[in-house]
Amino acid sequence: MELPILKEAVVIFGLSIGVIIVCHRFRIPAIIGFLLTGVLAGPHGLGLVSAAHEVEVLAEIGVILLLFVIGMELSFKELLRLKKPVFLGGAAQVLLTIIVFDGLSMLLGASAGHAVFAGFLAALSSTAVVLKLLSDRAELEAPHGRIALGILIFQDLVVVPMMLLVPFLSGRAGNLGASLMLLALKTMVIILILWVLARWVIPRVLLMVVRTRSRELFLMTTLGLCFSVAMLTSAVGLSLSLGAFLAGLLMSESEYSLSALEGILPFRDVFTSVFFVSIGMLLDMGYFLDNLGVVVLVTLAVLVVKSALATGAGLVLGYPLRVTVQAGLALGQIGEFSFVLAGVGVSYGLLAGSEYQLFLAAAIMTMALTPFLIMAAPRVSAFLARKAPLSGGPLVPVGTECETETLSDHLVIVGFGVGGRHLARAAQMAGIRYVIVEMNPDTVRNEAAKGEPIFYGDAAQPTVMEHAGLSRARILAIVIADPAAIRRITEAARKANPALRIVARTRFVAEIEPLKALGANEVIPEEFETSVEIFTRVLSAYLVPRRDIERFTFDVRAEGYGLLRKPGQAREPYCDLSGVCSGFEVTALKVDAGSFVDGKNLREAELRKTHGLTLVAINREGKMIANPGAGLRLQGGDVAYIFGEHAEVLDKAGLFAANKLEGDRRREEVPA
Repeated sequence: MELPILKEAVVIFGLSIGVIIVCHRFRIPAIIGFLLTGVLAGPHGLGLVSAAHEVEVLAEIGVILLLFVIGMELSFKELLRLKKPVFLGGAAQVLLTIIVFDGLSMLLGASAGHAVFAGFLAALSSTAVVLKLLSDRAELEAPHGRIALGILIFQDLVVVPMMLLVPFLSGRAGNLGASLMLLALKTMVIILILWVLARWVIPRVLLMVVRTRSRELFLMTTLGLCFSVAMLTSAVGLSLSLGAFLAGLLMSESEYSLSALEGILPFRDVFTSVFFVSIGMLLDMGYFLDNLGVVVLVTLAVLVVKSALATGAGLVLGYPLRVTVQAGLALGQIGEFSFVLAGVGVSYGLLAGSEYQLFLAAAIMTMALTPFLIMAAPRVSAFLARKAPLSGGPLVPVGTECETETLSDHLVIVGFGVGGRHLARAAQMAGIRYVIVEMNPDTVRNEAAKGEPIFYGDAAQPTVMEHAGLSRARILAIVIADPAAIRRITEAARKANPALRIVARTRFVAEIEPLKALGANEVIPEEFETSVEIFTRVLSAYLVPRRDIERFTFDVRAEGYGLLRKPGQAREPYCDLSGVCSGFEVTALKVDAGSFVDGKNLREAELRKTHGLTLVAINREGKMIANPGAGLRLQGGDVAYIFGEHAEVLDKAGLFAANKLEGDRRREEVPA
């Protein structure tokens, strides 16, 4: 039996391998490689793929899984925290884009309906492209990443009303008001159903599935949840992707979300790649080459105008120009939902054949250029910020009694996320005066009301840091998630205060040396600090002397984590670490009434002399008795903490049990 889709899959995967390898050699982003694969394999290229519809189905699955993963990586709390970027920033970007492109289309002679539809197509950006690129660059948690994510979420939500308005724009509408009322009713019903599922159904189902300890069943349940909610939203006229996003939000509230995410990611990556291939297959290379000048002109116009309008939407949110320019450049392309919307427009006569091909060519070009725009965004935004020196926002202290003019020898904290909050609390407890510089205006407003010495501004701007008293500060702590911004802040701070001690956080080991070259005194890479904490706890569990662990940890940090990057080097100074008591442990055993040790004192029980066990402490009715004397009698209900070899503790656990059967069970429970 021959499966047509199998042949198409072999062609797509085989061609993708070759194209991506070539792109990697020339350092071209993989997304462009997948688009090129689609162009080559499609009906307008080499014609290697004929089952285009089946490929589109696989591509749709990729978009569904992508939105599902995005939802899982967020949460309802995080979504509420993003409500301002979503509803204010997103609405501003969509409305501004529709108005501007509507006006441009009218100037070119389009009718009112066609002009508004052109604004609809231009207003949507690519969730798949932008989030993948920002995720790969670890910039989703950066301010511009949060802005982009919020606007993209609003765009996904607004697709449905746009679809409903297409018949109205074409002049074939029925009762638009009734349609919108029906949509609102369906949406409320969906929200109610999802709330019931999240509250009572999903947690119980997941618990039953997890108890089976079947990884396959858990993965099938996760995918079933994703596709079921997507199908439910699609059945009431909403988009599949919106349903997948909502399913991801439901899953994010579960304690099993990380396991689900781990299982879904490989599927997402494969099907999302097929999505980009399917987009490339739509392009007619003959039309593209014959109308190259027009395509390039439209592409540049879309990128420039959309980026500028998205930047304006970011400014509406109150963020500095540098951040909003980065978000704007990330959102300059045409989105995947625009292709769906364009297909509907063709069926209603809002796009002719040549117009549709022009749209496809320009949209694919904007997608292909997006990786380069995102890579160039830090430099472009920094350049524009220098040209607009007040782009860091108002430099006025908000609601605090702290006068920076009188501060000296203080700490300047850049960023007030989790790391910044912990550092501020520690500084407060230690009596260290500090100033916080933060770019999120809502965070500044809320924290200033609580009395925090916090200012709004872009720390990469010298005027902002001057206002924070950087020239008189002792230490600058940079605890933000934007790698490019960390570099700029480090460089600017070192120039402003050569004697300043700069401590910077980074997610990447590769950033350590560049940041030190720019002037950072200490760079803390998250992944290695996590590994330091892990090996510290592991070695402690093996009873390695604390002094040796601390010495090893100090040398690891002093050598820039080189000992962890090159594990084969410098072993000889740490020979003490090999002298571990790996066979020993401290184990808690409960004393049962009627057991061998019940009622006996330590001398009578002969735990150390006969059985090779050392009792180091007893927990009796919540009171801890350390180093008990030989005359202390054990009694039922005590929890005895026994130090000894693992094998001995395992063998002698029955001494504390009421009977042999219980002793055998106890031995099974002794931790390895």
